[in-house]
Amino acid sequence: MPFTTLNSKTFQALFNYASIGILVTNSKGDIQMANKYIEHQFGYSEEELIGLKVETLIPPRYKDRHINHRTRYSTDPHSRPMGLGMELAGLKKNGSEFPVEVSLGHYTIEDENFALAFINDITQRKETEQAIKQLNAHLEEKVKEGSQSLALTVEQLSSQIRETERKDTELERVNTFLNNIWNHAGAIIIVCDKKGLIQFFNPASEKSLGYNADEIVNKHTLALFHSYDELLSKASELSLQLGKNIKPDFEVLATLSELDNSYDLEWHYVRKDGSTFFVSLDITPLKDARGVITSYLGIAIDISEKKIAEAELRTALEKEKELNELKSRFVSMASHEFRTPLSAVLSSAYLLSRYTSGNEQTQRDKHIQRIVSSVSSLTEILNDFLSVGKIEEGNIHPHYSQYDVRKQMNDAIQEVQHLLKGQRIYYNHTGSNYVYLDASMMRHIVTNLLSNAIKFSPEDSMIELSTERNDDEFILSVKDNGIGIPKEDQENLFKRFFRSSNVTNIQGTGLGLHIVNKYAELLNGKIIFHSEVGKGTKFTITFNDKKSGNEDNSDN
Repeated sequence: MPFTTLNSKTFQALFNYASIGILVTNSKGDIQMANKYIEHQFGYSEEELIGLKVETLIPPRYKDRHINHRTRYSTDPHSRPMGLGMELAGLKKNGSEFPVEVSLGHYTIEDENFALAFINDITQRKETEQAIKQLNAHLEEKVKEGSQSLALTVEQLSSQIRETERKDTELERVNTFLNNIWNHAGAIIIVCDKKGLIQFFNPASEKSLGYNADEIVNKHTLALFHSYDELLSKASELSLQLGKNIKPDFEVLATLSELDNSYDLEWHYVRKDGSTFFVSLDITPLKDARGVITSYLGIAIDISEKKIAEAELRTALEKEKELNELKSRFVSMASHEFRTPLSAVLSSAYLLSRYTSGNEQTQRDKHIQRIVSSVSSLTEILNDFLSVGKIEEGNIHPHYSQYDVRKQMNDAIQEVQHLLKGQRIYYNHTGSNYVYLDASMMRHIVTNLLSNAIKFSPEDSMIELSTERNDDEFILSVKDNGIGIPKEDQENLFKRFFRSSNVTNIQGTGLGLHIVNKYAELLNGKIIFHSEVGKGTKFTITFNDKKSGNEDNSDN
């Protein structure tokens, strides 16, 4: 329904009864018009505000920045929420502050730009009721007073005509402002009757919700835009609170507005295409002179971007919390895990200084090897923590290249030789030697699996490493004949810092398999394992590898 069909009283009710502050300023920031709710919010009368700079209502610490924002906005005005991601505040006449949400609109009259601001007090929104001043209706009574002379009556009549013309001019100006508010406000504004049937639907509502006014007006209630599940939940809550049955439709919204607690309620609004977005909704009952509710005014502000920003902030805070926990675990773990290898280095270094004769080389070699092994253990712990830190921060990404995987496996076997306690590693490869994977991640995977196999296997046992490259896959497996993993521990095996209940007397950080699993996921690999206590464990990881060549290499 076009706005022009609204009469002046309806517009004044829309403007003055809204429980949300509305300001109109010119391009210089001078306040041209303010609704009655502004007095409640800021403590200034309308007369005091007219002509003041809008910065009068802004705390001093924001004024300079606001002047810059206002200047830029006047050069490129457009409807939008103000201060997304920022905490906005208003300054009352008494010097106190309160938080606000602001939605901006704009319009032009006789080549002069005006800005519209909907100011929403998000700590307390109170219904403002003030009767509309009636025009002087005593003209007929004055005419009937036969005691006055005709000349006086004519003069009085002329005076009242002039007054009426003045008021008509003022009303026309007000209607022009209200018309622009209705057509250019960035907020969704809907007026419905006391049963919820929509009577007016502003252009911002059409744009945001995807409906034309003709599809909505006198055909649907305000509940059309609400999620039924949310209405049902709120209806149940209100029914319990009030001790009576509240239906999950417009009755929920009407009840909330009459309880004076509809302000700052967040809802999911449903568009015509079924998509949803968050709004902050305020519903105000409009009453006649006798205090009887005749209709409802709903003003909704799209807060979707604010919600997204809040979600991103929560995710960032959770990630920061996890990283801080990781750092704390590292300090705790390091203080324990570093003690044994550092003690070994210290004692071996001391004993080396005591072996000075030439025939004591065997003892020197023994302690040198002990130092090498301890330093390697420290390096392994540090590398594990660095890898986990990068994974948690999301700073690790695969760098694919084609390389000789058979050579890489042989190099990995050499890399863990110093850890062997009499065990033997048997390696077998079938298929092409070349794979298309991240060589660095693959080295971490195989060295971690081999290190674990050595650590948890008895002396003189066999550890089997095998790789297979076929047409579509690369398969890596490591099998040991060690202590195995208890069944009750297997579901937690890849969790960070988890260690099986039967390895408490064996040094370790509980990060190796976590890293293996994360790297396998990054390379789109699938890891499975089979383990029995006392019989050993076998890990198998399968990678999709369709990009690498299938160069023949019979030297397996």
